[in-house]
Amino acid sequence: MTKLVPNPNEPAWKENLKVSFPLDLSYIPIGLACGILLHAAGFNTFNTILVSLLVFSGGAQFLIASMLTINSPLLTIVLMLFFLELRYALLGSSLSKYLHGQNTLFTFFFACSLNDENYAVNYLKFSTDKKWTPKDALQVEHFTLFFWTISNLVGSLIGSALTIDLTVVHFALTALFLYMIVMQLKDLLKVFIAFLAAGLAIFFLVLTKSTLGLVAATLVASFVGFILDKYFRSRRHKTHKKSIFLKTFKNPAGTPKE
Repeated sequence: MTKLVPNPNEPAWKENLKVSFPLDLSYIPIGLACGILLHAAGFNTFNTILVSLLVFSGGAQFLIASMLTINSPLLTIVLMLFFLELRYALLGSSLSKYLHGQNTLFTFFFACSLNDENYAVNYLKFSTDKKWTPKDALQVEHFTLFFWTISNLVGSLIGSALTIDLTVVHFALTALFLYMIVMQLKDLLKVFIAFLAAGLAIFFLVLTKSTLGLVAATLVASFVGFILDKYFRSRRHKTHKKSIFLKTFKNPAGTPKE
């Protein structure tokens, strides 16, 4: 099989477009749905473009649409977005080692157009391709941002021509987060925390009679999950060290036992 070699005469932006294109295509159906739902939540076309550029997060934009339809306070929406998007601090810090020498303005635009998917593409390229540069990574981010924004725009225009029941907005967000939960249920601890968060959400919503209860439930469940995860990790580490010690004690020479 012949190995494909990049054409040296091809502009860098075309190569970067090829890298991001599968991701760009995947944004089209989700972006269309997001634009339609934002319009149903009361966003006009200009505001849809603005939130696409400034937020650039499918989960966050679905969250905005859903919470606006139930007339949530602005403070609650901002807090929920803050905790939802806090993961980007970790994603950005893992890419920072590849951005040494870049000026503050470059780093600012890089951070503004970072999201989960283009992070994965760029991290893989930085890890496997020594010729991959921060400018290439920024172009990938901007290509994905362009496709996402255009998809949101088209979705908003489609939404303006349709009459949509607002209950669809609630269902879309619920389905999105249920999918995210199911994809992470890989051990009993995460199952427990998921049910704990659900129970706490009901408790705090009844107690506060406000969607701020969701923020409180998120904080408490996250803290409990962190403590339990740290506890179980330390126990596994101690058990592993004890196992190594016992093996060494029983067979100090390191030779296979009969």
